[in-house]
Amino acid sequence: MSATPTVLILPGWQNSGPAHWQSRWERAYGDRRVEQRDWFAPKRADWVAALEAEVSAAPGDVVLVAHSLGCVLTAHWAATSPRAVRVRGALLVAPPQLDRADMPPELADFRPIPQQRLPFPAVLVFSTDDPFSNAAWSHGQAEAWGAEPVDMGARGHINAESGLGDWPEARAIVAKWMKDLI
Repeated sequence: MSATPTVLILPGWQNSGPAHWQSRWERAYGDRRVEQRDWFAPKRADWVAALEAEVSAAPGDVVLVAHSLGCVLTAHWAATSPRAVRVRGALLVAPPQLDRADMPPELADFRPIPQQRLPFPAVLVFSTDDPFSNAAWSHGQAEAWGAEPVDMGARGHINAESGLGDWPEARAIVAKWMKDLI
């Protein structure tokens, strides 16, 4: 049996505040946040390097828990890192549709979004009224990444304002990847 994997929290642009479900998980379960040098003017190469360093430092396998731009980071990292084989699974929540005209210019460095299948199991959770993507695009992105799509209905950007609290339903998805593999 292998060791319990390290859960890495990958917030999006501007980080996740204290009421965000990612921050709540970090406090409740000891998950490790991948800190970025600049949360407000993100550079893809810097963010990918930070994720690579955290996966390298983990004592064994990892589970990735990404929100918004963190989902796009996951896809960019997985497309280039040989360490992607250490990922047991990825929870990808509310990825932004970066090719929209109304996307903040600060996110341009993350375009284009990789379209290849992720080399690990993934679940992509999306909302029907997310201000940064639409449901049809999100479903198509799940298909491109080989992720299981989960439609949350009208929950906004699936962040602190969505009223999810500790979001136990999503933690159950992560828990299946936390079990020791034989």
